[in-house]
Amino acid sequence: MKLAEVEDHMQKAVESTQRSFNTIRTGRANPSLLDRISVEYYGAPTSLKSLASINIPDASTITIQPFDRTSISLIEKAIQLSDLGLTPNNDGAVIRLNIPQLTSDRRKELVKLAAKLAEEGKVSIRNIRRDAVDAVRKQEKSSEVSEDESRDLQDKIQKMTDKFVARVEEVLAAKEKDITTV
Repeated sequence: MKLAEVEDHMQKAVESTQRSFNTIRTGRANPSLLDRISVEYYGAPTSLKSLASINIPDASTITIQPFDRTSISLIEKAIQLSDLGLTPNNDGAVIRLNIPQLTSDRRKELVKLAAKLAEEGKVSIRNIRRDAVDAVRKQEKSSEVSEDESRDLQDKIQKMTDKFVARVEEVLAAKEKDITTV
């Protein structure tokens, strides 16, 4: 396994964690809140973004305008069933989501959720490290690399792991600040 591949996989784990953070509500309207919502459209789960245009007219409102008006009730149902905790207002042509201000208890819950998502990201990075180290050890056993080269590669992989775990921590700190800022 090449170090560039390991680094690429770890970078993707950080990006995935960042995308997960984007779906956490912070009291401000953000279209990425709706990224995880899929609508049962003609029997197939379809992402909300491919069924409607999503706009942010002000800091506390998201408007969703379906391309196909017949899908408005399906979109409304999908939002209600989601874990967003938002109530859609449907006027027949547009769905409005009002983003309420967060209570301090809700902010604490969201910080815990962000920490959980960050831990999942770190576990993913550690799994990549484990797989890479195992691959290096196999190469050492089959005499493809020497013992010293193996140790060197394992050290580089560990340093890379530490670097990407620190990046996840930075992203988490930024998200916690975003959540706790009133």
